[in-house]
Amino acid sequence: MTSGDRSIKCVVWDLDGTVWDEVAIEGAELSLPTPRPEVLRAIDVLAGRGILSSVASRTDPSLLPLLKASPELAERFVAPQLGWGDKSEALRRIADELGIGLNTLAFVDDTAFERAEVAARAPDVLVLSPEELAAGLNEPPLLPAVLTDDSRARVRRYREDEDRKAAAATFTGSREDFLRECDMRLEVREARPEDLDRVLELATRTHRLNSTGEVPSADELRPMLASPRWFVPVARLTDRFGDYGMIGAALVERRETTWRVRLLALSCRVAGRGVALAFLRWLMERSDAGIEVLMRPTSANLELRVLFRQCGMRVVEQPEPGLAVLGAPAQAPPPDAPAWLTIVEEERP
Repeated sequence: MTSGDRSIKCVVWDLDGTVWDEVAIEGAELSLPTPRPEVLRAIDVLAGRGILSSVASRTDPSLLPLLKASPELAERFVAPQLGWGDKSEALRRIADELGIGLNTLAFVDDTAFERAEVAARAPDVLVLSPEELAAGLNEPPLLPAVLTDDSRARVRRYREDEDRKAAAATFTGSREDFLRECDMRLEVREARPEDLDRVLELATRTHRLNSTGEVPSADELRPMLASPRWFVPVARLTDRFGDYGMIGAALVERRETTWRVRLLALSCRVAGRGVALAFLRWLMERSDAGIEVLMRPTSANLELRVLFRQCGMRVVEQPEPGLAVLGAPAQAPPPDAPAWLTIVEEERP
């Protein structure tokens, strides 16, 4: 299996011939074929690593209620896509619904034609046969280098996101009113040694809200946590639906004239909620000398670049091709905090 630096967040399974041996619409009415035990075990192993499972199957969409009612499959699959269209398009819908990039999906199908279609039309997706997945289940990228309690809880937290979406769909007020109703609390504090793995995981797995894509090593990060030269804050988000977990971190170098944010990384699960703005604003308020942010533009982090610009940050230096230093004057007022979000700072010892 070729992985490179890929981070897999969701494995998307074909059904007929992959999850089960039969063809569902040719079987008995009002029932689904029996899933292969080895597939169920693989799905559970992946879930324990924080990797979701979904479905893209060329089959009758009327089978979807049966899939969602199945005691064996309903809780194992998220955002399933059943229909007669191309699987590359189904994969795009899954990525959109989960809020992740196509390059974080793996697709498993027993049919060479379907694998070729996805490889040609969605080349960022990791395409595997069932045999390749079985052989590579305990290797990167299906075996993350870092595994934390936050990652193990990812499937449960997706279910909480489903509750949020259902509540938003029936809410009659404005989006801002709904966000107020969510009672969001952003808890910020300095990182502790026990947070090291989660900070590394955020650096590795985030893309949309990641300023540089830099992934420090554990040996590099560990002394930062104890050094007065470095400030490493982390952020946890909760709301009335549940606990998002630790969703943000930053590596901040305290320079004589300014603070320089070497990395700002937040989970894509909090995109569109004002969390990135609140975290950045908190950092700007903490620094008396103003802050600078290292920024490496990618196709994925446009949302973060727009946020920096809205905060009055402009390019002040370009230390190397593709890398910019964005600066905000110390006297510039920080942007308004989202009115629907409460920031709670843990008292420092």
